[in-house]
Amino acid sequence: MAGSPVAKTPHFALHRAALSSAHEGRALFPVADAWLGVLLPKRWAKRAVTRNAIRRQIYELAREKATSLPQAALVVRLRSEFSRQQFVSATSDALKRAVRAELVQLLERVAPRGAVEVPGRATVASGDSRAV
Repeated sequence: MAGSPVAKTPHFALHRAALSSAHEGRALFPVADAWLGVLLPKRWAKRAVTRNAIRRQIYELAREKATSLPQAALVVRLRSEFSRQQFVSATSDALKRAVRAELVQLLERVAPRGAVEVPGRATVASGDSRAV
């Protein structure tokens, strides 16, 4: 996150680091794939239920778009709060739709040009043994 974000929306920023970056002679991650981290400060989402709802939206969308994400270390960072006057409930459907819409924009900005979804590629959710 030392560098500037590679993509921004009104509420989110996306940071990217190349996997080839070696630190102390070791690769950053053991497998070349898309690695995703989430940073949701209490400053911008005070209620834990809101942070968890946003986090679930990020991971679910990343799982859906796994084949189109670049092979890099990605960090999605919440950079401003969602209005509590507009989204009264911490887990309202309206908030989830707004979060998802911004995340779609954010992830589309970093998808490699010409990326095609690979049919039949199965992903496994953490703690779940069945293929999605």
